[in-house]
Amino acid sequence: MNSTRLFLLLLLILPIGPAKADARLELQKVSGQVYAIVGELSNRSPENLGNNATFGFVVTDNGVVLIDPGGSYRGAEAIANIIKQVSAQPVVRVINTGGQDHRWLGNGYFRERGASIIASSKAVTDQQTRARDQLIGLTNLVGEAGLKGTDPVYADQRFTDSFEFTLGATRFEIHHSGEAHTPGDSYVWLPQQRVMFSGDIVYVERMLSIGAQSSSKGWIDVFEAMAAYQPEHLVPGHGRATTLEHARKDTLDYLLFLRAAVGDFMDDGGDISDIGSIDQSAYHYLRNHENLAGRNAQKVFTELEWE
Repeated sequence: MNSTRLFLLLLLILPIGPAKADARLELQKVSGQVYAIVGELSNRSPENLGNNATFGFVVTDNGVVLIDPGGSYRGAEAIANIIKQVSAQPVVRVINTGGQDHRWLGNGYFRERGASIIASSKAVTDQQTRARDQLIGLTNLVGEAGLKGTDPVYADQRFTDSFEFTLGATRFEIHHSGEAHTPGDSYVWLPQQRVMFSGDIVYVERMLSIGAQSSSKGWIDVFEAMAAYQPEHLVPGHGRATTLEHARKDTLDYLLFLRAAVGDFMDDGGDISDIGSIDQSAYHYLRNHENLAGRNAQKVFTELEWE
């Protein structure tokens, strides 16, 4: 068999996929026309294009609504390619659930294609405050090639506490109930489907990150406000779509445990230099715990000093 015939035979029998174009994203059907796009649980990288998080979309009669556009222009393109596996309709609205890079730095890709962007006013302020640092960090982790075309693009529709709209026959509610992982975190509620998109209010499968921009106390209150809707399906900010019970275990219970443990440590006269002595082994089943547990405890210690 000559080389030309062999090449043609291989084209017929080998699967042809998007290769790196998927940015290591997994499509997960949640309910009806509601989907999760699940990114890696690890850090940002050239391979995932900054999409180390979970995103989601809803197909309506009048277009697609995307919850979070990814961490870069090319990352947004990868998300768009995943959506095309389900629907040929355009993305007409993009909701930013917070100020973390993968919640908004892909806005420009979808804005160029006619989508309107929605976010809480506090999320936009946070995005504007941290944009430069986020782009520097992404350049180091994703690389200049992976970040090509990425520019800060902010929401044209902004709200204070709540924003509601109907597209086709699908009702969307967006609520900002306070500070959590970021100051402007919001959750997206679909009352007809009883599906909740939590953004970074919920982490499952991996340990949550309490950063300089976070409020562990506010996070607990916001989680409870979100949970009061009693969703049947929950699309977290990190990890696969899951149940409210699972979200409580991996996010709320950890926050409650850590604040109590750090509080007891401080009451016993513990110094922040010894914060690593707090036993967090009950949560070592969560990915990335070895990198985040000590840092989380330090941040909570600093918060409690000022409460």
